[in-house]
Amino acid sequence: MTHILIIGGGGMLGQKLAHHISAEQTFGPDARVSLFDLSFPVEGAPGEQIVGDIAAQNSAKLLAAQRPDVIFHLAAIVSGQAEADFDLGWDVNLMTTWALLNALKDEHNATSGAYRPRLVFASSIAVFGAPFPARIDDEFLCAPLTSYGAQKAASELMISDFSRKGYIDGISLRLPTLCVRPGKANAAASSFFSGIIREPLNGLEAVLPVDDTVRHWHASPRAAARFLTHAADLDTKLLNDRRALNMPGISCTVAEQIEALRTIAGQDAVNLIKHVPDPDIERIVKGWPRDFQTDRALELGFRAESSFEDIIRVYLEDDFRA
Repeated sequence: MTHILIIGGGGMLGQKLAHHISAEQTFGPDARVSLFDLSFPVEGAPGEQIVGDIAAQNSAKLLAAQRPDVIFHLAAIVSGQAEADFDLGWDVNLMTTWALLNALKDEHNATSGAYRPRLVFASSIAVFGAPFPARIDDEFLCAPLTSYGAQKAASELMISDFSRKGYIDGISLRLPTLCVRPGKANAAASSFFSGIIREPLNGLEAVLPVDDTVRHWHASPRAAARFLTHAADLDTKLLNDRRALNMPGISCTVAEQIEALRTIAGQDAVNLIKHVPDPDIERIVKGWPRDFQTDRALELGFRAESSFEDIIRVYLEDDFRA
């Protein structure tokens, strides 16, 4: 029986991933799925729910002691919060990864090397910083301009090194901004990218804190869940020891997002978007990448949507409640 552990399993992406694993039987009908998080939705995704704080002492050791075969590490403080609370961001986004990796190393050593789990880490395109080329390719340097991006980049390096030593078999996926996210807005600086679509579709006003000329890189939560499960089954020898991958997505401006909304939902929905500039969010977003050429990921079989209209349709199919 394959044991799957989703750290951050109560969050939006963790829930999407657990539902996807259950629906597709990705790891077979007898797979055991455990979800670890601070809390869970009332009607949560299938799997064993374990309530706890990954940043708490001994949490990583207790989870590693279960010796799961595949670990999805999704838990993190989001970008805006990591920027506002420097210490908390580093404690949660880096030190918990350090504790988890060391706990897995201890289990590896306790089994004389027999235990070597696949670890799939949810990284971010925030590991890149300006100035950018027109399109970021697989050779562009990693130089983040936010604390969140630096924390993700540092975690990627640790995962690569622990994999090189043979303690784990790790892979880091640099996810696009996930859009359209269901539910309420969170503290992420990127939250408005979903809000300007989700809220109008639900008949609510939405605040746009940046100019509509801002260009960004997106994929749906459905695509992200598929990225993660594909990475769990990937032959990592094909990575040639470059264990961080830029995921595919859609590059579009905010204006193009709004035009896609107009095409699908009409002008009345667009009229609910109000431009209220926020200098702090504008500053953060200016340091983020805008477009990618993801040849490595595509060659390895990762796939995303082909238009922003497709991304909106995924939200309507998966999460919209009239």
